[in-house]
Amino acid sequence: MSWIREGELNLIERLSANVLKAGPVPKHVAFIMDGNRRFARKKHVDRQEGHSQGFNKLAETLRWCLQLDIPEVTVYAFSIENFNRSREEVDGLMELAKLKFLRLLDERDKLEKHGVCIRVLGDLTLLPLDLQQLIAKAVVATRDHNRCFLNVCFAYTSRHEMANAVREMAWGVEQGLIKASDVSEALLSECLYSSNSPNPDLLIRTSGEVRLSDFLLWQTSHSCLVFQSVLWPEYSFWNLCDAVIQYQCNHASIMKARELHQDEQRRQQLEADHACVAELLHHHGNGKPADGPRRQEAVAEYGLRREARVKDFLEALRNKRDSFLTQLASQATVA
Repeated sequence: MSWIREGELNLIERLSANVLKAGPVPKHVAFIMDGNRRFARKKHVDRQEGHSQGFNKLAETLRWCLQLDIPEVTVYAFSIENFNRSREEVDGLMELAKLKFLRLLDERDKLEKHGVCIRVLGDLTLLPLDLQQLIAKAVVATRDHNRCFLNVCFAYTSRHEMANAVREMAWGVEQGLIKASDVSEALLSECLYSSNSPNPDLLIRTSGEVRLSDFLLWQTSHSCLVFQSVLWPEYSFWNLCDAVIQYQCNHASIMKARELHQDEQRRQQLEADHACVAELLHHHGNGKPADGPRRQEAVAEYGLRREARVKDFLEALRNKRDSFLTQLASQATVA
């Protein structure tokens, strides 16, 4: 099954899509694709067939998203906790992933035609080396595409991602790129695997489960969460429309919450800059408190220097991550 499925909506679907697009449409939708194993039991087929049908549904869902003008999708493909499943199932999932990424590389022309950028978010070092290399090759081959984006969370949990972001900031401090006082909530966001993407507007979980299972916990604090009872391989265009309608009904409150959070982040950063400047003036001043204008000027100058440090650090972090992928891709034996 192709990663990109061609085809058009039928007349009723097109009319419904046009009605939905008259309102606010999410620009980034995340899916917890749950229910593959239950689908397999329901249809009396083996688990691997259930997972294969789940991938086919992903390709179909991506087409629906494009036709609803949703340019970015993130999917929870394989949790780190899934390594605790049976050896047979884990090996089967690894083989399925290899087949699908090989297929992706075969479809590079189609991906380029549609401008699809594939990103894989997670700890690739936990995966077999040959799969790491295939993934890196696929990511490198599509990273300059910018019309639509598919983020595949593989060997991923949110807690692992956040712990890694903390390690990246510690690395920046050790390298002298940033100061410990530069560490902030905003900087941690920039160090996540998902730093190239806006936070999801809408998160959908199928199969009737009403938990996030360690998926995008940081990024979905101000997202619309929709839990649907349908099993993932049975997901339909109408299920997606229902979720978008729920997002539209909550759009105003979501946007307001995001604005308030951004205002609070700016306030906290300004407060932190004031504290750093006060400490600097105390240590390097003549013992007299700085007057208001001088203090404001010092805070503004400090903010500019901090922003420059953070910018250089994030550039170094991007280069480190890009180099890791490029090196892995160069080792792949796939044509």
